[in-house]
Amino acid sequence: MSVTHTETGTEVGTDTVTWNNKALDEIAANDAGRPVLFANARVLTMDPLIGTLPGADILLVGALLVGIGPGIVTAAGDDNAIVVDCTGMTVVPAVVDTIALAGGRGQRADYVGTLTPGNTGDLLVVPDSLAADVASAQATLLTRPEEVRALVAAGQPVLWSGTDAPGRATAPEAGIPAAQDLSNSPRIGVWIDENGFLHQELTPDGRYDETRGGRPHAYEGRYWIDGDRIDYLDDLGFWAFGEFRGGELRHAGYAMRLGARA
Repeated sequence: MSVTHTETGTEVGTDTVTWNNKALDEIAANDAGRPVLFANARVLTMDPLIGTLPGADILLVGALLVGIGPGIVTAAGDDNAIVVDCTGMTVVPAVVDTIALAGGRGQRADYVGTLTPGNTGDLLVVPDSLAADVASAQATLLTRPEEVRALVAAGQPVLWSGTDAPGRATAPEAGIPAAQDLSNSPRIGVWIDENGFLHQELTPDGRYDETRGGRPHAYEGRYWIDGDRIDYLDDLGFWAFGEFRGGELRHAGYAMRLGARA
């Protein structure tokens, strides 16, 4: 097979295209918390303060983006960073913020998915020729995914060289999940708000039953717990959610405690 090595680190052959495969192998084997540096890229941050950066570096530590701008690569050796050479590439946020694209964000803090230090490391790497702006770069993922050099979610590769990255996360199966076995969950019982208006009973079979203002069975349905999140599917057909925080169950503006009131 004929192979050509380009200045971007891409190998083009008759039946394969690879890009920074050595770096990908290092990322896949990274169990020591090594930083990952996407270097020498044109970066469209979508951050109104930072803007567009030519020839910039993006430093990820775990799931977080911790640094962005020119010159970070000079410290890569000191930090034992994994370096991904992005010469000839453009990096944009992987999260689509159509309101920001339309100029509808009034405050910098309102922007969703910008490449800003402190934000989650969600980014997309495509060739410069496919990235006239953020919208066209993001459209490449949907229309020409084989051209995507990297899609990274929370610091972990999802796509690399247009194919699935090793060990990538996969989407949950579509459809309503089966009932969970919650017989040993410490969250089973009756959750009651501070005024005693809302009583929400969670039963081990994955059902909930709400009493509101003394009105029994105001809402009933199924629920699922995932970490500190609870999702509800009411028998009427609507979905809702809540969060467990510091001994409280927060749902629809209410803060409830387990067995807080009789």
